[in-house]
Amino acid sequence: MTSIQNERRGFSMFKFLKKYARQMRLVVGLGLLASVSGQVLAHGERNQEPFLRMRTVHFYDMKWNTTEVPVNGEIVVSGTFRLFPEWPGNLPPPKRVFLGNGTPGPVLARTESWIGDVPAIQSGQLELDRDYTFRSVYKARIPGNHHVHPMLNVEGAGPLLGPGNWLAITGNREDFRLPIDTIDGTHIENLETWGVGTVFKWHALWFAIALVYMLWWLRKPLLMPRFLATEAGNDDLLITRGDRMWGAAFMVGTLVIVVAGANWAEAKYPRTVPLQGGEATWEPLPKQAASVKIAVKRATYDVPGRSMKINVTLTNNGPKPVQVGEFLTAGLRFVNHDVPVAMANIDPLFPKDLIPPSGLKVGDNTPIAPGESRTMMLEATDAAWEVERLTSLINDPDNRVGALVFFFDADGNRSISTLSGPIVPFFGAGK
Repeated sequence: MTSIQNERRGFSMFKFLKKYARQMRLVVGLGLLASVSGQVLAHGERNQEPFLRMRTVHFYDMKWNTTEVPVNGEIVVSGTFRLFPEWPGNLPPPKRVFLGNGTPGPVLARTESWIGDVPAIQSGQLELDRDYTFRSVYKARIPGNHHVHPMLNVEGAGPLLGPGNWLAITGNREDFRLPIDTIDGTHIENLETWGVGTVFKWHALWFAIALVYMLWWLRKPLLMPRFLATEAGNDDLLITRGDRMWGAAFMVGTLVIVVAGANWAEAKYPRTVPLQGGEATWEPLPKQAASVKIAVKRATYDVPGRSMKINVTLTNNGPKPVQVGEFLTAGLRFVNHDVPVAMANIDPLFPKDLIPPSGLKVGDNTPIAPGESRTMMLEATDAAWEVERLTSLINDPDNRVGALVFFFDADGNRSISTLSGPIVPFFGAGK
């Protein structure tokens, strides 16, 4: 008797678990989602393949004027970017590019956008292996903590994100205002809500017309009666003379409304400028020959050690001795702590998670004399490779690393060289 009761209890428990399995999965799923929600809210660049972040656009000298601002406050993001000379062959070249911003929705309103001294409100062509300065000005719109990136949208290649920084917007959403003065002197107090009432009225009118037209036909038998009439060859009975007159009246009425609406808009807004389809022309910064030539002899990524090790030969073609100060790739800045001028080049507001604390280890830190060629090891070790999901580069069909290397002389002058070469993963322990 006891065994039968145990079997019944076990069967009842099984039915209970089966009945509520879906709810339990939902609870577990929500718990997991909540545990990672802080990461999901930002860092969309981590979902991009490493070759997109290493071998397309490198942003440097990035500056944010603030990391906390009230609603209606101004945010300025500026810096310089270089289009990598060894652009991936599977991507279209940057013949049509638009300077945008990567944010979680319309949390900011962009008020200015510049590449060099030319407005970047349109798309344009950029040149490979050239540097461009940019400046974007935004107005805080929606309160919250938001991750803000500069971004280049390349036709055919998609968005290419730069380094992101957290921005805290305080205040009330309802307080946002975007006033402007048009070219004819008209003052608009808030561009965000200007003309919205007119839009709603026109939508309501067309919705009402569509509803009346639909109800006219819905009042008649549908589907099966019409199908049977068609099968019987009585198609001409489905549409009456009144239907044709009603349809003609709708057609004439629609044309009258369209023409009248166009005339009303022309009278109310006599000066209009159509959307511009032209392209902008941006001049890059003057090209400066790299004072140091970099030849990659061997590059490896130590998977268990989370370390990128690059054996390079550096040739100083400049007039002064230089030291390796920084290794920049995919927004990560590995800075040589033994070069004070390189450490001083870090902006206080630059995101700390993109500056690995271990820095850059250089095999020989003594200055490289003019005309000297020296072979040394550059070692960038940090968990940031895993956090930023850059280790998947070892799974690419074209395993290559791309980076910018910054050199400094004793006077603090800086030169930038491009580093590129194949990389091999290392899965063993130790060196």
